[in-house]
Amino acid sequence: MTKICIFGAGAVGGYLAASLSKTDVNISLIARGEHKKVIQEKGLTLINNGVSNNFKFFVTENPNDLEIQDYIFISIKAQSIPLIVDSLIPIMNKNTTIISAINGLPWWYFYKANTGTILDEKYVESVDLNGKIWNTIKPERALGCVVYPACEILEPGTIRINQGDRFSLGEPDGTISERLDKIANLLIRGGLKAPKKKKLRDEIWVKLMGNCSFNPVSALTNKTLDEIGKDQELINTIKLLMGECRQVGEKIGVKFNVSIEDRIEGAISIIGHKPSTTHDLNSGKPLEIDPLIGSVIELGNKLNIETPNLKNIYIKIKNKAEDLGLYERNQIIETITE
Repeated sequence: MTKICIFGAGAVGGYLAASLSKTDVNISLIARGEHKKVIQEKGLTLINNGVSNNFKFFVTENPNDLEIQDYIFISIKAQSIPLIVDSLIPIMNKNTTIISAINGLPWWYFYKANTGTILDEKYVESVDLNGKIWNTIKPERALGCVVYPACEILEPGTIRINQGDRFSLGEPDGTISERLDKIANLLIRGGLKAPKKKKLRDEIWVKLMGNCSFNPVSALTNKTLDEIGKDQELINTIKLLMGECRQVGEKIGVKFNVSIEDRIEGAISIIGHKPSTTHDLNSGKPLEIDPLIGSVIELGNKLNIETPNLKNIYIKIKNKAEDLGLYERNQIIETITE
């Protein structure tokens, strides 16, 4: 039986676990705190389209409690991955596949990317400081994933799906491999959409174009996406941020299949939604600033592309988060994103 570990049984991780539990796989969750305690005692409750279901799982805080896994979904904040990779060593072998179900530029991005730039086969410092993830997990284990569902933890042990059911998947080299086929089919059998993409990086950047613009603007103003859409000054800022992001992406071969205008229109048509960065800020949780914004600035600097608007909003959101104790500066990242 296929063994799958969900490392980080939060909103997205819990949704993945509940969906995969409908198939014939062995699922284990890594969680902590009150959320873990409730899942252990009462199971995980998932609310989707107003319907509530409860799922029972083996859940632990310690990966050493598990056997070697076939797939490990990492579903924690991107900046936290370097802190947990050593704990994955006991549950990995050479055949274990790692799927990072996270926001931002993924740590494995330039593995087999063939961009023809100095970035190929190198880790991104603002995502993977000193190459900790790259050198511990190894990029050949990575399978790419773009997460679309908007989910939230209502209370410990209870998750609500607000919208979306798609997890796009792809190999770093663009092939349709056996391991990609297998996990995509499992997700589909679990009721999710799991398209297999030969050019997943294009999709990563379309999502990143929104994350590096709407996320900080919303966090700084506490506005929903549709409220931002009604403020022309904010929309002008969004356009500038997206334009710089797009310029960096195109330099490394990304093909954007959506215009900036359409990308904005798609976002502001969602009523009452605040991006994850705003939720984290309002909940007192550390912010994903470097994976969403710092990474694009770092690539721009290395490729000699000016990103003044991204740098400006990056400074503003860092200052706000730091004042609230939700961001810790690192001198290496400060230097490469200046």
